[in-house]
Amino acid sequence: MTTNSKKQVTLFDALLCVGFLVTILVTCLVFLRKYEISAHIPLIVGAVFTASIAVFKLGFTWKELEDGILSTINTTMQAILILLIVGMLIGTWILGGVVPSMIYWGLNILSPGIFLVATTLICAIVSISTGSSWTTAGTIGIALLGIGNALGIPTNIIAGAIISGAYFGDKMSPLSDTTNLAPAMAGTTLFEHIKHMLYTTVPALLISLVLYGIIGMKYAGNQIDTTQINQIQTALLNNYHTLSPLLLLVPVAVIVLVIFKVPAIPALIGGALLGGVIAVAFQGSSMADVFLAAKGGYVSSTGMDFVDQLLTRGGLDSMLGTVSLMLCALTVGGILEKTGMLEVIAKAILSVAKGTFGLIAATIFTCIGTNVAVADQYLAIVIPGSMYKDAFIKQGLSPKNLSRALEDSGTVTSALIPWNTCGAYMSATLGVGSFAFLPYAFFNLLCPLISLFFGATGLTIEKLSDEEKLRLENVA
Repeated sequence: MTTNSKKQVTLFDALLCVGFLVTILVTCLVFLRKYEISAHIPLIVGAVFTASIAVFKLGFTWKELEDGILSTINTTMQAILILLIVGMLIGTWILGGVVPSMIYWGLNILSPGIFLVATTLICAIVSISTGSSWTTAGTIGIALLGIGNALGIPTNIIAGAIISGAYFGDKMSPLSDTTNLAPAMAGTTLFEHIKHMLYTTVPALLISLVLYGIIGMKYAGNQIDTTQINQIQTALLNNYHTLSPLLLLVPVAVIVLVIFKVPAIPALIGGALLGGVIAVAFQGSSMADVFLAAKGGYVSSTGMDFVDQLLTRGGLDSMLGTVSLMLCALTVGGILEKTGMLEVIAKAILSVAKGTFGLIAATIFTCIGTNVAVADQYLAIVIPGSMYKDAFIKQGLSPKNLSRALEDSGTVTSALIPWNTCGAYMSATLGVGSFAFLPYAFFNLLCPLISLFFGATGLTIEKLSDEEKLRLENVA
């Protein structure tokens, strides 16, 4: 931002623009929810309002604002490319039987004595395979809900276990859009972000499993009705030539590439190509089938609704909505950053949030507040990510600390808020009110608490070297 006095933004200017943005988003996404308005156009309206304030009140030129928008978008181009590749990978992995194999063998771990634990693990496997908490809850989650009800387990407890497992994968899967979005906003890489999240995510999952195990002990003597599980597995077997455990070597191969530090884009392209090869070799697909699945996704036609809803997805086209949302959000974010509005708001918050713990706490509570006010998990990552990115660098903290905090709060708490898009979806899909399953969504509750604990103790918090800090400050 220039030092020209007429361009000095005040806290009032910043709050006016952010307040307008929040108001238009809440109006469209909450009060006008029945019209199913997406966040795209409200974001553009917010960008127009903010740009008007910047030009007519603060004296910025459109060229300056445009440069800010393009600069902000440019920082996320790697994530956008990864998202598009992930869409292709999902399509070829479903066509090749990789994802169905994960689901098929994951269902085999069901046990009457540990139904809630098994439910969490199954949903975790499915969601990390597909990268989608919504798809997991809307398909396998519904089947598990029916089985749990037959066992006499309260619906709200089952729903909590389903959501915990579903959001484990949503948070950790490289196929998930939020898992790609958070490091893009923070300025770190996808796989560095995933590795750093292990410190908070694995303990949260393990503690959750212990709690579900304790709760589930009272139901250990009940008999499980495996009819729905058998139907799902039969539908999968009838639709694929083979669902051999050997197909699970495909995701293992991608993991090996990551271990050997192959960059995300070539590693994921390799995974997508391998999925296509598997589809031809094991499922009898043609090259045309592979290209169609990579572009438009896979369309399942097993005749079983659960399975068809679960497997009809993927393809490059499936990511275009998320990419366009990112571009809209980054447009308004670029203007807010270029004019210094985000910096002014961040300084006001950081004036009372001191040190590493204060910065991480400010990020987490801002993400939760954004989820409450704006009702969208993507914006709960984009807005705080833009606000605190420079502050983390100035504090000498690695960007991966920011990306982890964004996911530990922005991603997982979205499902707990009734009027949030995620909370509304989970409630409607599972037939349980958000406040009813909230006390039992242990994973979603534990992630921000563990993140705050690490922020307070300094455990797992990675610092920047002087050279890294200088380099990142020059880039910013």
